[in-house]
Amino acid sequence: MSKHKVKAPAPTLQEQLPELRPGQSIELLKELHILTREGKLNQDTRRKLKQVYHLVQFIEPLLAEVLAERGDVTLADHGAGKSYLGFILYDLFFKDKPVGHVYGVEARAELVQKSRELAQRLGFDRMAFLATTVQQALTDPALPAQIDVVTALHACDTATDDAIAFGLAKQARHLVLVPCCQAEVASVMRKHKALTLSRTPLAELWRHPLHTREFGSQITNVLRCLQLEAHGYSVTVTELVGWDHSMKNELILARRIDQDRQGTRQRARQRLQQVLDELGLQELQTRFAV
Repeated sequence: MSKHKVKAPAPTLQEQLPELRPGQSIELLKELHILTREGKLNQDTRRKLKQVYHLVQFIEPLLAEVLAERGDVTLADHGAGKSYLGFILYDLFFKDKPVGHVYGVEARAELVQKSRELAQRLGFDRMAFLATTVQQALTDPALPAQIDVVTALHACDTATDDAIAFGLAKQARHLVLVPCCQAEVASVMRKHKALTLSRTPLAELWRHPLHTREFGSQITNVLRCLQLEAHGYSVTVTELVGWDHSMKNELILARRIDQDRQGTRQRARQRLQQVLDELGLQELQTRFAV
């Protein structure tokens, strides 16, 4: 009698995607193409979901903290793209609560329209999408005067600085930033390279073009951290694990501190000015103004 091998049952969605939470919208995962129309896991976008989940782990506790403090919470996501982050956060955190609002800010009107349609289909009625730049969002009447949590993930070059300016103007309790493609500081360093080389041996750190780009990127984030500290934020810089495909995996977390203990703000202000002077970056004073 021939023995037939018993075919192992296909893995369940929960087994394929252990991060899946009870009550999570399968329809949303299909709309974001993380699942196929048949409900199977799309391996190509699985990595994207894991990255978003990793960020959600940082952001959810901040939302919960603000909600506990004031009974409501608002989040603005800058350079939102297809709003993966906003939708997943809404589904996991906001959906089952009677309060809270998510705003997606994205310059590409066609992506904004698609996000609006998707939010409507899913009944995510406390999500709003603005077709505008980060800079223009500062004065957009569709946004409230205060935003609790500001996120900007891979907002290119100076868009991260615009998101910081937005967060400061909106008195954000928390900022979550993944900076990207910082070219502005490097171009200023390039322009003054000869003069700086004659003035300080430290200019060897960015004499070669590759080093100018890398060091410029590093200094940009250092200046951003000092700027945030000068405005009364406590800053943590960490690494995003699981973003191996991207060189830009630096995560800046800023939390507003109401008391200025031991003149921290003034010290950060002085340090910021000293770094600008030392590296010949005085023309960027307005960019990192405090």
